[in-house]
Amino acid sequence: MVRTLETPDPLSRAIAPPQNETNAERWAREQREAQARRISEQIDEQIRAEKLAMKKRKQPVRLLLLGQSESGKSTTVKNFQLAYAYDAFLAERVAWRAVIHLNLVRSLNNILDVLWREISVDGVTNEAGARPYTPTSELHLMDGPLDADLDEEEDENEKAGQASEPLLTETHRVLMLRLGPLRQVQRDLERSLGAASSEEVHTGSGGAAPWNVSGGWRSREFSVTTRSGWKGALGRVRAAGRKSLDSTVGRHDKRAETPAFDVQVPARPKTAGARRTSVARDPLPEQDDEKLEEVDLEAAADIIASCADDMHALWTDPAVKAVLSKQGMRPEEGPGFFLNDVTRVAASNYKPSDDDVVRARLRTMGVQEHRITFEKGSDAGSEWLIYDVGGGRSLRHAWYPYFDDINAIIFLAPISCFDERLAEDKRINRLQDSLLLWKAVCSTKLLAKVQLILFLNKCDLLEKKLARGVRLADWVPTYGNKPNDVESVSRYFRSQFKDISARHSPTQRIFYSFLTSVVDTKATRITVATVHEGIQRTNLKNAVFL
Repeated sequence: MVRTLETPDPLSRAIAPPQNETNAERWAREQREAQARRISEQIDEQIRAEKLAMKKRKQPVRLLLLGQSESGKSTTVKNFQLAYAYDAFLAERVAWRAVIHLNLVRSLNNILDVLWREISVDGVTNEAGARPYTPTSELHLMDGPLDADLDEEEDENEKAGQASEPLLTETHRVLMLRLGPLRQVQRDLERSLGAASSEEVHTGSGGAAPWNVSGGWRSREFSVTTRSGWKGALGRVRAAGRKSLDSTVGRHDKRAETPAFDVQVPARPKTAGARRTSVARDPLPEQDDEKLEEVDLEAAADIIASCADDMHALWTDPAVKAVLSKQGMRPEEGPGFFLNDVTRVAASNYKPSDDDVVRARLRTMGVQEHRITFEKGSDAGSEWLIYDVGGGRSLRHAWYPYFDDINAIIFLAPISCFDERLAEDKRINRLQDSLLLWKAVCSTKLLAKVQLILFLNKCDLLEKKLARGVRLADWVPTYGNKPNDVESVSRYFRSQFKDISARHSPTQRIFYSFLTSVVDTKATRITVATVHEGIQRTNLKNAVFL
């Protein structure tokens, strides 16, 4: 069809007033059109205001926490929340009750597993594998994975167990039977938090920084996945137990009456989003998540309270301590251990304290984003995005996409574990793994201009271990005849990490390090304040140069 000047414009025809329109109809139409124009202009003005506000708003500081599993990363996040976003921390605190109860019954059930194995063959069974770690051969700091003859060592342990007298009696067996209901409590609490305790996780025997991993499958400890994170798990606990918590624990302030959990983890900036499609960040809508069974949290708490005396009796029993010592187990030095406080934690009116929340253990898989809005001080209103990563070897491939727009990295290296092995690979010494991982981070070119901050963590456990007579030189021959005290050992570790940073960083960088015990909230508050000031100063300096 050929258009001519006389051909009517279709748009003009569409917006033309109706034929035979009356005065009243025309007035109504003009009023509608005027209202539509006002709404459109308001929307345009709002868009312009938001664009202007975004230009003026300070970009959030992005902090990445790295380190092997159980190095203290999630605990460090809680310390930042405790120091700079206490109102939000306080609003979440009551929901940690279920997590702490889970930690308590898991510790107890793990001990029961060892005791039942001990008592199963006339009290002489001493199975290898019940211990959290098995001593390795000598640690060579810069060498590859350790090779240990595990079978030979297990045979020696079995012979030693057969030569010992039974430690457990019928009284212990009856006590253990009375604690049997706690196994169902553990399963119920795990379901309420949204993941299975036997979740299969891909593991491999790759290097310390395996940005690409391959390997086998094995069962792992209870964890929550990237789809929801531990904040999402706490949100589900709160929703499932709202009535019981209201009646038994109560509200600590009016703020807790509103949702305290930002379950929808904020998305990363779109500037680098194309490179992060393989890493799940935003949880799926709740209806798309796994279907969770309704769990009566108060009923679980009642069972725990009824077993409190028996749990205390079992944990404080000298024969039980002897069995655990024979197995080389010290559960009280592990994360999320509350049996020393069982009377208080198992009480029906128990309310978690700040320290309880910091000590609580809820392992997170993948990468979790925590948005902290500073509530007071000169930085009030400013935001920090803290990324907490899964530290297992099979999870480290997810780290790399987060390297490109980070302001600073806190690397946590537990220095008390020089005589321990990785849970995911018994051939690898944990200290050696931290050193190799630190070397990989320092040498990554993408991080050449990123501020690296080293936390030599778990100094409290290091002091206890050295006080028991464990000698560093037996595991690290290069330590030589230096004094076997905390100050000398920590100074040696600091020098090792500093040397790696100096030799392997692409460009010269300042070495920042702190001796920490992140479960100690008072001491860590000072460290966190120093780190916050240093990161802000460096961030401001970089902004001036830009």
